[in-house]
Amino acid sequence: MSYHDEQESIESVKAWWARWGNATTWILLVAVVAAAAWNGWNYWQRHQAGEAAVLYDQLQQAAAAGDKADKALVTRIATDMEDKYSGTAYAQMTALAAAKALYLAGDEPGAKAQLQWAANNAKDDEFKQIAKLRLASLLLDEKAYDAGLALLDQPQSDAFKGVVADSRGDLLAAQGKRDDARAAYKLALDSLPKNDISTRQLIQFKLDALGG
Repeated sequence: MSYHDEQESIESVKAWWARWGNATTWILLVAVVAAAAWNGWNYWQRHQAGEAAVLYDQLQQAAAAGDKADKALVTRIATDMEDKYSGTAYAQMTALAAAKALYLAGDEPGAKAQLQWAANNAKDDEFKQIAKLRLASLLLDEKAYDAGLALLDQPQSDAFKGVVADSRGDLLAAQGKRDDARAAYKLALDSLPKNDISTRQLIQFKLDALGG
């Protein structure tokens, strides 16, 4: 390349930079910041999941005592999880495990609170539906039938259609609404897998007990 050509190239670069240099700098800066933010987010997520896993392990150890479980400790761990790590999958698992531990330890209001949290905040629809079913069972024990039915009338996936219908049947039967209960149990039998023999036998027994 001749000196003249080299000077022309330099001038061309200067002209291009004068026109586009500022924009290019901002684009590069945004890309660097975005990459740093993404890496930071991933690190934070991993850090949160690690700490949540430790809390979940603590809850499992506390719950292992069954009806002798320390209710205050279980509640504290569950509250910490919900306050600090609600965005992790461990939160929904903790809420269900805490509800079971509290129920076995005789703290039904505490169990209901944990199930309600999971029903409202669980990341996965399956955990939400399980929480609703268990909460409906507690409402049945309390004779809060309308509240239980309202809970189960909320949208659910087809995978839970049979067990939800069975729970609705229990609530309706307890209310004395025999025809509605029979319809719910029949829907449960139509929806449950044929190989779920024990559950189907139980529902058929409840259906037969209603007569008609």
